[in-house]
Amino acid sequence: MTKDFLKPPFGLDDVEILERESLYKGFFRMECLHYRHKRYRGGWSETISREVLFRGDAVGAVLYDPANDLIGLVEQIRPGAFADPNGPWCLEVVAGMVEPGETTEAVVWREMQEEADITPSHVEYICQYMASPGGCDERLHVYCALANLDGLDGGVSGLDEEGEDIRLLIIPAAEVFAELYSGRFNNAATMISLQWLQMNRPRLQQEHR
Repeated sequence: MTKDFLKPPFGLDDVEILERESLYKGFFRMECLHYRHKRYRGGWSETISREVLFRGDAVGAVLYDPANDLIGLVEQIRPGAFADPNGPWCLEVVAGMVEPGETTEAVVWREMQEEADITPSHVEYICQYMASPGGCDERLHVYCALANLDGLDGGVSGLDEEGEDIRLLIIPAAEVFAELYSGRFNNAATMISLQWLQMNRPRLQQEHR
């Protein structure tokens, strides 16, 4: 079986950025990039102009208790989901942005304290992916964090200075997986980590025993 698809024929050296036009700089940054690139059929493309949202790297981690077969998720309001049929309060994995000089695993430990007031016993890396590379540079690193979740449902946390109002939900794994495609878990980091957990749940339980 060939693995040629794992290495694309072009790289960053095959792109020429002609101009970076600053459009906005606030909580996020947006630029219009004017560029050209090599083409599969040979030669170079015409100049292409695209707006790109720059967010940087982020981390998400699903909480799992293998002893009690419980999953921990957080719920908070999200302005990008105001028009979502389920409403703007989203069920998500614990998540946060990577600060300069910070490792992705360090973000897991920090955000677990800030958003869920929990210290995991162990964290396991799942994968990384780009959220929407057609117009955003954000790369998400997804983890699974193991912890004792028994009796923790309903806690409220978050940083007041960042306007966070976050509720912790502890749900039996079977109930989560039964509703996995109901639309309630409507963001990629949560879906990816829950699908990974669904496949790796027996192994995690066995390792705990």
